[in-house]
Amino acid sequence: MGELFKKILIANRGEIAVRIIRACRELGIKTVAVYSEADKDSLHVKLADEAVCIGPANPRQSYLNITAILSAADITDSEAIHPGYGFLSENAQFAEACVNSGIVFIGPTPENIRIGGDKARARQILKRKGIPVVPGSDGPVNTEEACFKIVKKIGLPIIIKASAGGGGRGMRIVNDEKDIEQSFFMAQREALAAFGNGELYIEKYFPKVRHIEVQILADKYGNIVHLGERDCTVQRRHQKLIEEAPSPVLNEKLRKKIGEYAIKAAKALKFRNIGTFEFIVDDKLNPYFIEINTRVQVEHPITEEITDIDIIKEQIKLAKGYPLSFKQSQIKFNGHAIECRINAEDPEKFIPSPGVVEFLHFPGGPGIRIDSYLYQGCRVSPHYDSLVGKIIAKGANRQEAINRMKRALQETLIKGVQTNIPLFLKIFEHPDFIKGQFFTDFIQTMNNK
Repeated sequence: MGELFKKILIANRGEIAVRIIRACRELGIKTVAVYSEADKDSLHVKLADEAVCIGPANPRQSYLNITAILSAADITDSEAIHPGYGFLSENAQFAEACVNSGIVFIGPTPENIRIGGDKARARQILKRKGIPVVPGSDGPVNTEEACFKIVKKIGLPIIIKASAGGGGRGMRIVNDEKDIEQSFFMAQREALAAFGNGELYIEKYFPKVRHIEVQILADKYGNIVHLGERDCTVQRRHQKLIEEAPSPVLNEKLRKKIGEYAIKAAKALKFRNIGTFEFIVDDKLNPYFIEINTRVQVEHPITEEITDIDIIKEQIKLAKGYPLSFKQSQIKFNGHAIECRINAEDPEKFIPSPGVVEFLHFPGGPGIRIDSYLYQGCRVSPHYDSLVGKIIAKGANRQEAINRMKRALQETLIKGVQTNIPLFLKIFEHPDFIKGQFFTDFIQTMNNK
C-alpha cells in the first residue's frame, strides 16, 4: 500500500488533539495543530510539529471556521485532516470541502455523515433491514399536531429529539400530554441554536434502559468488523460520565446479536472508516437501535484496552485506503476497562470551573491510563467543553477495574479548578453500581439509597 501520510492537520483541541498527535508520532507522521487565540499555550500546540492560529476564542471563528482550517492545511502542506470529536467531526459539508480541496478527511464518507446526522432517516433505513428500532415517528415531525398523533399511537412517555443532534441537546422527555406543546417548542429552539437545524423526531421513552454502543471499523473494500460493546449507562442529562467495556448486563447471546446488528447496519449504509452504532437495552434485555456516531468517540480508550487495537491508528490507515488487517474471528477481548470523564466543574452544582491549574498530579500504577491536555500552569478555558481528561482503569475483571479506578481517583490532585472526581468516588461506592444493576436514571436516583 505504500507509506502513510507525511503530515496530518488536527482540526480540534484538548485531550483528543493530544491523543491524535500521540498516534501520529508512533506512525512516524508529522502533525499540525490549529488553535484559537485562547488556546495558544495549550498542550496540543506544544506537542505538534507545527501550529497555526486560526482565529479568536469563539469556536465559530476558529474551530468551526472551515475556511481558516483548510487554509492552515494548505499553507502547511497537510495531506489529511483528522477532525477528532465535536466541532466539525460530523459536518458533511466540512468532509466534502476537504475532499474538494484534495485533502483526505480522516473519518466516514460525507454520505455516511449525512445519514448519521439525519437520525430519522437512519431509523427508517435500518428498520427496513430488520434491525429493531425504538417505536416512534417514521420520519421528521414538524408540528405539534403530528406529535400528538404519534403519542396516540405509541403512548406516553415520549422523548422528543433533534434529528441533527447529540450530547443531550434538543432533547425533551414528555410524561404528560399537556406538556407536549411547550416541550416541542423548547426542543426545536435548542436544536436550532445548537445545530442550525430545528428538525425533530419522536421515540417512545423507556425509563429503565441501559445505553449500549458498538464500535465499528470498515475499509473501502467492504470488510467490516466490530470491536465489541461499551456500556455508557451512567449519564447526567444525557451526557455520559462513566463508560465500561464489556457491559456488565449483556449475556453472550445478546452480545453476539447486538454486534451482528451493528455490522448489518454498517453494511446497509455502506459505512467506511470508523463509527459507533448506539442501542438502548430495556429492563427485559430487548435491544433497540437509536443512532449512529460518525466519528471517534470520547470513550474509545476502553475498547482499545480490552482489544489491544489502537482505534486512532486504524482510522488513519483506513483513511489512506489500507484494508483491515484483521478479521472478526481474530479480535479477542481481554479483561474489563472503565473510563471516567474528568470535567472542570463543581461536583454538586455541575457549573463549569475554568481557571489556571495551580498543581497537578495524575495517578499511575498497574492498569491506569490518562488521556488529558492538562499540565501544571495551564489554563482551562471558559470558551469550550469542560472535559479536561479521562482516567481509564483496566483489570482482569470488573471488580479489579473498579478497585484500580478508585485508587486512581484518590491519587489524582488537581488544584486551581474544581472537578467531578468527588462524584465518581461516591458512584464507585454505591451498591447498585458495584452490582452492575443500574439504568440511565442512576445519577438522579443514586442518593435515594
